[in-house]
Amino acid sequence: MITDSSAARKTRLAGLTASAAAMVVLVSACGGTGGGSTSSPKEFSYLSVTENTTVKAALTTLSKGQCKTADDALPLKTETVPQASLDQKLQLLAGQDALPVQFAAGNAPALTQQLYRSGQVADLEKELKALGVYDQLEPAAVSTIKALYGGKLEVLPYEYNIEGIFYNKEIFTENGLSVPGTWDELVSAAAKLEAKGIQPFSASGEQGWPLTRLISGYLYRSLGPDALQEVADGKAKLTDPEYVKAAQQIADLGKKGYFGKGVGSIDYDTSMNQFLSGKAAMLYMGSWALANIADEKQNTVGADNVGFMPFPAVSGGKGSIDQYPSNVGLGITLGAKSFDKKTGAWVSCIAKNYGSTALKDQGSISGFKVNTEVEAANEVSGQVRDTIGSSQQNVLWFEALFSTKATTLSQTNAAGLVNGSVTPEKFMQTVQDALSSK
Repeated sequence: MITDSSAARKTRLAGLTASAAAMVVLVSACGGTGGGSTSSPKEFSYLSVTENTTVKAALTTLSKGQCKTADDALPLKTETVPQASLDQKLQLLAGQDALPVQFAAGNAPALTQQLYRSGQVADLEKELKALGVYDQLEPAAVSTIKALYGGKLEVLPYEYNIEGIFYNKEIFTENGLSVPGTWDELVSAAAKLEAKGIQPFSASGEQGWPLTRLISGYLYRSLGPDALQEVADGKAKLTDPEYVKAAQQIADLGKKGYFGKGVGSIDYDTSMNQFLSGKAAMLYMGSWALANIADEKQNTVGADNVGFMPFPAVSGGKGSIDQYPSNVGLGITLGAKSFDKKTGAWVSCIAKNYGSTALKDQGSISGFKVNTEVEAANEVSGQVRDTIGSSQQNVLWFEALFSTKATTLSQTNAAGLVNGSVTPEKFMQTVQDALSSK
């Protein structure tokens, strides 16, 4: 299955924009000089992060198979650095006008956007359309990338995740529960489970983001897909009544005991184990959890016993349940001036074949279309793949557009919100103050 280390994945998904504010300052010295070497590249050089082996493995497979012709003309050469060192490495290379042909984008979208504005990152929408392969990207993945990168396709979706609620089918059936379609139905189901001594939800309060994802889920369903963009643009504040209401709804789940005891001390692995061992009925998580679900050693309830549902609708809300929160993991981009005919041949081949290769060999879902039949590992994996393929508009997560300080305060105060030590008003005020001071 997916070969990224668990720790690296959890850190990355918790907040890809965590260092955004710092990156804008640090990268400013690199801007304005034009990007990439003007000479044609001799290799398809690729800079990745040590923790992610999926992309490197898939590209290596392609270089020996479907993309051998492209590799013969421009040989694949990979280099890796620890993810913690990636941004510094990119800034150094950009300052030297020496970025590789293809490279893992910065940990914060702000860094890639700065490199794009300084002419060092290719306009991938323009390039892919010129190559005739733009249609090989899933529309939902394009929507997610553009939401993160100021309306531009600045990275390619070598990984693509949607989020929702995984649930235990057996527990639902035994307790006469159907899949909730609305928030009220979800709360009602949780109440029935709690009354029978079954923990409704598993979540990591230690990580914080699995709880704040519920806040943004409610906001997107009640206020619509632009709810948090409005905050980022200064047109709304988290302290506005309709935003505080979302925090109140999640606080109420905690007040009623629906996350179990000691949620603040529950780490990511423990929360995953609670669900996969049948100790909790539901788990809000991203599709990266499919690797855990398919692992028979981890999943003692069985993969066939796990279902997936979207965050439910809020009655009278402006959002739609087919707008899934999503991310593209650590995106991959290409240098502007090294994007020549040989590079284009590689990119064309990747666009047509990467999705199938990564899925077949490693069980990794990407934002590229799957053009050859690949049997799903289990029913829920197939369901998620079908959902991604049919989704047209996706949304981001709670902290996606936040500053470093606001992200940290949001995630560290989330446990207090659900255990009652921090009021919804105080939680939202704290985060809003951090946003206003950036």
